[in-house]
Amino acid sequence: MVLTIAPIAPDRARSLAVAVLGTVLIASTYGMARFGVGLFAPRLVAERPGLAPVVGWAAAAQFVSYAVAAAVASRTSDRSPRAGLLLAGTTASLGCVGVATTASPGWLVVLVLVGGAGAGLASPALVRVVDALVEPRRAATAQSLVNTGTAVGVVVAGVLALAVPSVAAAWWAMAAVNAAASAGLLVLVGRQDLGNRAGTGTSYDWRALGVPAVAAVVVGAGSALVWSYGPLVATRSGPVAEARVGLLWIALGIGGLVGPLTGRLVDRAGLRGAWLGSVGAVVVAHLALGAGLGLGLAWPTYVAMAAFGAGYMCLSGVLILWAREEWPDAAGRGTSLLFIALAVGQAIGAVVLDPLQASRPGAAVVVATLACLAGAALVRRRA
Repeated sequence: MVLTIAPIAPDRARSLAVAVLGTVLIASTYGMARFGVGLFAPRLVAERPGLAPVVGWAAAAQFVSYAVAAAVASRTSDRSPRAGLLLAGTTASLGCVGVATTASPGWLVVLVLVGGAGAGLASPALVRVVDALVEPRRAATAQSLVNTGTAVGVVVAGVLALAVPSVAAAWWAMAAVNAAASAGLLVLVGRQDLGNRAGTGTSYDWRALGVPAVAAVVVGAGSALVWSYGPLVATRSGPVAEARVGLLWIALGIGGLVGPLTGRLVDRAGLRGAWLGSVGAVVVAHLALGAGLGLGLAWPTYVAMAAFGAGYMCLSGVLILWAREEWPDAAGRGTSLLFIALAVGQAIGAVVLDPLQASRPGAAVVVATLACLAGAALVRRRA
């Protein structure tokens, strides 16, 4: 008896390859190029003390850069997703290389501006690529999987924080992954028809995305506490040793791996119900972080990071699916709009919460929690 293995159908193989490479690109552009300053803030400050005064501004710069890049991508991603992929890999790689080599506070801010643009360019382009090249019945799951690349990137960043001898080595490694992932996607896409259906004369009902956009700004401001200052708060004011900061991000990333379930969550609860559940997980995360700080216990802090990862990956996935439902012929543009709103909120939160987290971390947790509750209430009130 001869055992034979049936070959994978070409369409299915292509769908899988696009989903995997897209996940890797999001992992690299978000995991380090966008969120890297917050992830490695304790190590950056310890190894390069001169950077300490600008860590908060650099974190805000990453969010601003992302928002600007996403705004540009909103005008081009549905027509030229290949260009978006190329620019995403290039800017993210250059930013990571720059951060790996600089000790200048001014240059750090400039370089994270460059690196942060990669994520803003990658997400809208990948929305169009996935919709065009993945089998329709698998598209929603593939979109959620690609979005979960952020969690994968955070896990990798956490492992690097524990394993590499210096911050520079981690940034060099992620620069290489950025370049490889974008190149692989460009080869895979080739000259295939990406279904660029959005034209310059197309009109959109902006009101359809108004509620999720405003809610994203408010929740984004609350989420900035963990993304920009989570490790600093946990190690400076809490019970987590600085040497174990990588475990915090591994916990966040592992929690975020539930992201591919976002499609099913939306199917069962609807967009608004899924949004409320996702933001609710972020609120629980903030409460657990506050408990860890107040009680002086490490385990609630790890629980907080895992819950935050799960909630954040799901809520960003809900935004993607919301854009696809309301603007099916311009999903990349709609995703850009909602992700810009999220990033604007994060930039505001990073600046507002900076002095508060340094002097009164408990108060910073309360403010972040209230912001997330307000973002949930905005959607529920208009359900």
